Amino acid sequence: MDLSGFNLNYLSNLVTSSIPLLASWTHGEQYTKCLALKSSLTLENTTILDVSYVAAGSTVKLHGQCVPKAHVAAPLCRVQFSTQTSSTSAIRAEAWLPDEWYGRFLAVGNGGLGGCISYRDLTYGSALHFATVGSNNGHDGDTGTPFLGNPEVLYDFAFRSIHVEAVIGKQISESYYGRRHDKSYYLGCSTGGRQGTQTAYQYPEDFDGIMAGAPANDMNHLMHWTGMLARHIGAPDSNSPAFIPLALWKVVADEIMRQCDALDGVVDGIITEPDACAFRPEALLCHNGDSKKCLTSPQVEALRRIYAPLYGDGDLIYPRFDPGAESLGVRAFSGQFPQYPADWLKYTVLNVTDFDFSDYGPEQGRLVDKVNPGGIAAFVGDLSPFRDRGGKFITYHGRMDPLIASGNSKRMYDLIARALGAPRLDDFYRLFLVPGMGHCAGGSAASAPNFGQNWDARAANASSHNLLLALVDWVEGGVPPDTITGTTEDGRATRVHCRYPLRSVWNGSEFGCEE
Repeated sequence: MDLSGFNLNYLSNLVTSSIPLLASWTHGEQYTKCLALKSSLTLENTTILDVSYVAAGSTVKLHGQCVPKAHVAAPLCRVQFSTQTSSTSAIRAEAWLPDEWYGRFLAVGNGGLGGCISYRDLTYGSALHFATVGSNNGHDGDTGTPFLGNPEVLYDFAFRSIHVEAVIGKQISESYYGRRHDKSYYLGCSTGGRQGTQTAYQYPEDFDGIMAGAPANDMNHLMHWTGMLARHIGAPDSNSPAFIPLALWKVVADEIMRQCDALDGVVDGIITEPDACAFRPEALLCHNGDSKKCLTSPQVEALRRIYAPLYGDGDLIYPRFDPGAESLGVRAFSGQFPQYPADWLKYTVLNVTDFDFSDYGPEQGRLVDKVNPGGIAAFVGDLSPFRDRGGKFITYHGRMDPLIASGNSKRMYDLIARALGAPRLDDFYRLFLVPGMGHCAGGSAASAPNFGQNWDARAANASSHNLLLALVDWVEGGVPPDTITGTTEDGRATRVHCRYPLRSVWNGSEFGCEE
């Protein structure tokens, strides 16, 4: 058959253009109700950019600087909107409203410097029958350049965007379904974890349940610590005698496992309690040996600083880099000064476009503290308004997180406990520390990092294995999660993860939880 004159683009366009028509035939009532929102929605400071009905299994094209397309798992009404947050700032957001709705509202957070809508979380939440909304956090792209000279955009990033997306998203949901939601939830990790914590402080009425993973709390100190990790090995000078090449990090990782893997009773490539690992980097010191398998004195000294807490003026600034985390990522140790702390210093503190990071040190850390851009620090423990209205808060953190030290989540727990005068926070706040897990997800081959905490389509539907559903059980049924069971990437093994301050203990055949 001769296809030389056949227009394949025409066929593709024909199939794509037929999807709304097909949806109108198979989901007529929802389709009509959805498109009616174009003319019926009138929301304060908000412009409806587009409304469309999307069939399950579709792929939607996206605009912006982050991802080109997104998968839609459940049939839903997609509402794209923009809300002015000031005369010089706005958030762009989407509400995904599934046909089969269980009366629950879900807002999702962001990552990094926060200019990307989390479409994977929109897919995940709507597939679990939540009316789900996510925003770009007030700017496009994973960069701090939009903060330069525009404090209102910085305020969106620091605290305002999640509140606005929740307020407007709930109104859109109510208009579409004809009734108010029963319970509202929040889901986010990393920057999203910080956003969840910040929301609990500043807007305790917004959510009944918050799940905040690997939270970037104490943001200013996190940025400074990340910068200092790079400075320890001489960044931005990769010719520094302290610089550790990528190949040598494998040597470092192997030595850390040699020293600390067996501390929990089983050799499996996982350090269950990194705080128990007293890593001795001097074991790697070269003694006229193969320089490809040992380190020089400046390199050993750099490791000593990396695996120690960061102090300034006698005060703890940030916990140490977790031993074992280097096996999952060495982004801060590339020899370049990391983008996030660089952007944070230039565009929010100094308001400049260039800075010589060979001069970066404690002075810049003190300056960031003093300026506190957007009031983002908010490292206080009084969550009593959120607790007193019945809110439930779950957080989790991988013990091999190479971007945010898991010790900071312990520090946050202790801070809240001191502020509330409660040695245990089990009535409303639970922290799960996850051995072997990296940043928000993933981990070593033996770890079990999948427990429904994010967009993973393989997430279990049982609340014993799915932390988001466990949060729902806690909020709606009064059943708090004592443990959460994670599943390995290949689905072949599970591991029970403990709520802090319980410890994960090997009993000879499996891990359990003990005081």
